[in-house]
Amino acid sequence: MTPAAAEALARFVAQFKQTVGDAFIDSWFIVDGERNIVDFNRAFFSLLPRQVARGLKGKKCYEVLELDICKERCIAEQCWRDKHHVRLDEITGRPAQTETPMRFVLSGIPIYDDAGNAIGALEVQRNVTDEAVVQTKYQDMLDNEARERERLAAQIRARTKELLETNQALLRVQKELIAHKKGIAV
Repeated sequence: MTPAAAEALARFVAQFKQTVGDAFIDSWFIVDGERNIVDFNRAFFSLLPRQVARGLKGKKCYEVLELDICKERCIAEQCWRDKHHVRLDEITGRPAQTETPMRFVLSGIPIYDDAGNAIGALEVQRNVTDEAVVQTKYQDMLDNEARERERLAAQIRARTKELLETNQALLRVQKELIAHKKGIAV
């Protein structure tokens, strides 16, 4: 990164943090053009295990937050390529050195220098793990209820068929009884 690009990125970071950085509830970090973390908020720091969170600045973003998109669909690279905001929903990943998968909604914007060259990106992560778990449980519940409804409907159809067959047999016996009674009365 050139000194001018580094200065432009530092200006962006300072202005961002001064104007809106503290207003974000979601975690965020800023990377340079080589995907090195140059700044982050407390929410991002808190998302990570202590040993990973130490010395974040200068680490590659994909070494810190291992997302399933990092290799093929890096959000920063998409921002730089498309030259606009990118949002990715339901992305699975995990903080480095952890085993528990998490789900995120990611949003990223490219950062430009005064000449219009991409020099970095701001990436925001919303942890939607709990919502995804609830949604999965809700879908499972709906699926179970649909299976139970189908089982009950099949049971009702079988019982209805049984009742109709019993009713037909009863009608046959009634006719035989009536015919037998007529035969005796004659």
